[in-house]
Amino acid sequence: MVCGGFTCSKNALIALNVVYILVGLLLIGVAGWGKSYGIVSSINIIGGVIAVGVFLLLIAVVGLIGAVNHHQVMLFFYMVILFLVFVIQFGVSCSCLALNRSQQEHLLKLTWNGMSNTTRQDLEHQLNCCGFMNDTENSAIYGSDYHMCTASCKNNCETCGDVMLTHAGEALRILGGVGLFFSFTEILGVWLAMRFRNQKDPRANPSAFL
Repeated sequence: MVCGGFTCSKNALIALNVVYILVGLLLIGVAGWGKSYGIVSSINIIGGVIAVGVFLLLIAVVGLIGAVNHHQVMLFFYMVILFLVFVIQFGVSCSCLALNRSQQEHLLKLTWNGMSNTTRQDLEHQLNCCGFMNDTENSAIYGSDYHMCTASCKNNCETCGDVMLTHAGEALRILGGVGLFFSFTEILGVWLAMRFRNQKDPRANPSAFL
């Protein structure tokens, strides 16, 4: 059967969802590995990564079962959920690529202020820095963070804000690029599912349009 037929669409959709399952398992595995080896101690970060992995895994399982059984309802919900994920991920990826330095600093400050003391200390230890920014606007917070800082360079540390901003541009470009890549695989999945739903199964009654 030429590519574009029932079997080809089915196999392509199955292959795409197998990739999603592997990515979901990889995210869960990396989160567990990071926690077990003490690389990341924050339960919020670990929980967030695991939640994304489980969500991706569930979507992929729904798509896989729908593709194998040519199940109209499951394929429909798979299409809707995957399209919503595409819209959100595409918007976030474009935002990552469009942020300038001042916007990056503002975003990092909001993130830092929302962290618990444990998460801040973990980040300071990993980056070998203390506090966010040592300036007039952030002096009170910096003093408190510096007092609790456990980094080895405490007496001669850069601020974590400066360290993160040094690599933020490159990191955002990488995140934006990876996000755009996966967003296009998601719209491909939506297109494949929509096309597959409207194709007739050659093993079924030829007069029945599934």
